[in-house]
Amino acid sequence: MTNQEIKELLQIFGESDVAEMEVQRGENRLRLRRALKNQEVEVPTATAPAIHTPSLGPTAAVPKAAVADANHILVKSPIVGTYFDAPSPDAPPFVKIGDTVEPGQVLCIIESMKLMNEIEAEMAGTLVHKLVENGRPVEYGEALFAIRPK
Repeated sequence: MTNQEIKELLQIFGESDVAEMEVQRGENRLRLRRALKNQEVEVPTATAPAIHTPSLGPTAAVPKAAVADANHILVKSPIVGTYFDAPSPDAPPFVKIGDTVEPGQVLCIIESMKLMNEIEAEMAGTLVHKLVENGRPVEYGEALFAIRPK
């Protein structure tokens, strides 16, 4: 892909309402994504009056920065796919919060293009947070777990 082609793609992307665009030519790949803007939305609750919170989209979760502190190591997704915390729907999860994990221990599975990819711990420690819900799509580089190293 040439610089001119990239400039043209950026211009087209900027003039459109598309939220995300990916173009691949041979081994070159360009992914463009618009940043989400915080918007005020009214969220009614059963026990309290309506409150205003920022909207983060339909798969909003607790912000990772609020969950993991500087002493935690984040395990990130190496691929795009669907996150599963157990080998099958009726099986127990690979790990639970509070479990001690060892290098090479399977933490979850990410299904990508009909292939089941086991995601393993790279260091020993204690699992302190699961950052993704079972069955939810994940992006490349998205934090899956926070581990407190030994």
